[in-house]
Amino acid sequence: MAMTFTQIRETTFEELQANAGVVLSEFDPTTFAGTLTRSDILFATSGGITFKDTPEYRDAGEGIDNAPKNVKELKKFVRRDIKVTGSKVTFTPESVKLDMAAADATDVTKSGSTIKKLTPRDELKDSDFTDFWIVGDYGDGGYFAVHVMNALSTGGFAWKTADNGNGTSDFEYTAHYTLSDLTKVPYEAYLMTPAVGQ
Repeated sequence: MAMTFTQIRETTFEELQANAGVVLSEFDPTTFAGTLTRSDILFATSGGITFKDTPEYRDAGEGIDNAPKNVKELKKFVRRDIKVTGSKVTFTPESVKLDMAAADATDVTKSGSTIKKLTPRDELKDSDFTDFWIVGDYGDGGYFAVHVMNALSTGGFAWKTADNGNGTSDFEYTAHYTLSDLTKVPYEAYLMTPAVGQ
């Protein structure tokens, strides 16, 4: 009898992450009851959202004669480079300020209209670092969520217009550790599968 490996797990379709997902200012994975608060969506995206945690290691045996490379006992963490990238197609004062990294927002009134003025600065404040969530559909009615902490724009503010198209802004946010707890990696991931019958 011929063996075949053209098979999938029985639970494959319960483990798929589908659709583009959203970037949210607020999300509580422990109390979420299935209804998204749309005002928590920070911006609309095009082309999806990329989250990437790239670990960097040091090999204690590097440079030592006769020492083998990639010995697990000699592997040491140096850092994690945690980034969120994508392209946004909507612009709000909050999302533009987020891309500027360090900026102040003030209101200017002209002829009864309110204009939001965003002034970049060359000094970081603690309030420039922000937490947000990336949440996408998972399986049949579940969610896959990543909580990004102490994020700061490291890609800068870039605005690109398009003839007969929508303007776009590519973004890159980097999560940061904090001196108050250097052992806490600045992101967490949650996968929720609904209970049977829900």
